[in-house]
Amino acid sequence: MFEKLELTRMAQSLAAHAGNRLGVIARNVANADTPGFQAMDVKDFASVYEGSIAFPMQATRPGHLTDRTGDTASGLIHSGSGMAPNGNDVSLDMQMMKAVEARQSHEMALAVYRSTSGIIRASLGRNG
Repeated sequence: MFEKLELTRMAQSLAAHAGNRLGVIARNVANADTPGFQAMDVKDFASVYEGSIAFPMQATRPGHLTDRTGDTASGLIHSGSGMAPNGNDVSLDMQMMKAVEARQSHEMALAVYRSTSGIIRASLGRNG
């Protein structure tokens, strides 16, 4: 029933986008000391939602699930802020700020979904 409502579909997509972004951020943080590692991020939600990029598909290695332009199917982009002497461009401060943004997006998606389901329950005459 909820799948047919555009608002709930958008909230579900926003939650999936935030979860995907948190996974990418976690990988960046885990590789903060890896020489030559390039920080990645996910394209912003608006462009991903308009392009209807499917989130269940995830690249498991470099070159996996690439399109003709070389971007991965999950919408990953380089997001480094500057090279360290070892070639790593992960800034832990930036990654923590991005993690907070992703968490806020996820919480907003859940709030929209809860409100929508509450409105639908009320319209059907159900409490709680």
